[in-house]
Amino acid sequence: MKCVVCGLRDAVVMQKHTGRALCRECFISDVISRVEKEIMRFRMFSDSDRLMIAASGGKDSYVLLDIILRLHDPSKIGVVTIVEGIEGYNRLEDVEKVRKLANVNGVDVLVLNLKNYVGYSLTELVNLGFSKNVKISPCTFCGVLRRKAINEIARDLGFTKVLTAHNLDDEVQTIIMNILRGDLFRLVQILPNGPILSKFFVRKVKPLRKIYEEEVAIYAHLIGYEFQTTDCPYLRHFPSLRAKIREYLYKIEKEKPGTLLNLIERIDSLSSMYVNHYVNYPELPRCVMCGEPTAYGRNYCMACELLTALGISNPSYNRNNYLRLAPS
Repeated sequence: MKCVVCGLRDAVVMQKHTGRALCRECFISDVISRVEKEIMRFRMFSDSDRLMIAASGGKDSYVLLDIILRLHDPSKIGVVTIVEGIEGYNRLEDVEKVRKLANVNGVDVLVLNLKNYVGYSLTELVNLGFSKNVKISPCTFCGVLRRKAINEIARDLGFTKVLTAHNLDDEVQTIIMNILRGDLFRLVQILPNGPILSKFFVRKVKPLRKIYEEEVAIYAHLIGYEFQTTDCPYLRHFPSLRAKIREYLYKIEKEKPGTLLNLIERIDSLSSMYVNHYVNYPELPRCVMCGEPTAYGRNYCMACELLTALGISNPSYNRNNYLRLAPS
């Protein structure tokens, strides 16, 4: 079968939500153009912005880096990755893949170990939680501390935007979770141009938010990314609400391709009507422990609350203790 777009090359991908058979070149071009369209629609960044890409090293962040390198000046791009320190899960292998891609384009990669940041690896934090009967999932510790560290490093180094590799599947899962919680405020904040309520936050945007996870995987394969065979063990042993929602959404998407894309477009349209309602909100208060922003009516940020719950009083965050993997 020939590609339905160019009509010249053999099709290698069936794009399920459009029903189109595409060749390698046209599929890659389609993904890049959709990402670029989303960037322009929400003015995620401009030519003058310094972009810090938050990379896990997995397929999503590898694809994000590949696409942004095609769309932005490499001299204004940096990469930061947080190594959590999970027993039996070697994240440094994935970091090396990102480093090689960045290296070819003259981009610095910053690597921060969670243990160097807070004094404990993720495995140590989880084990400490078990010993104290603290019922907090490993994903919560990981997500909160990673976001905090990435924001602080990007701000310290003068980056104006943080780019994360959340794909369409991730975004729709988050939307459903916020709907179930009745959290309109967080639903609005999903928008790339949603409110920033603290001068200490670096604007975070998600260029892949309209690209299916399956499409990201196919794109990664087509550009030569080697997939890791080992998943984070905590995903298997500690299924979260997000994981349950993910499985449900997969079933719906399989029955009716395009459902996830239609849902996020509807939510974007509805949420856009409420963005202006939040522009006059006051600056977020600051955590009395670390000085970073926290939620209204709270004295401590989530990171400090989590660590305090484990008996780690007066936690210190050493965000400058990172390894810079400069291009050779």
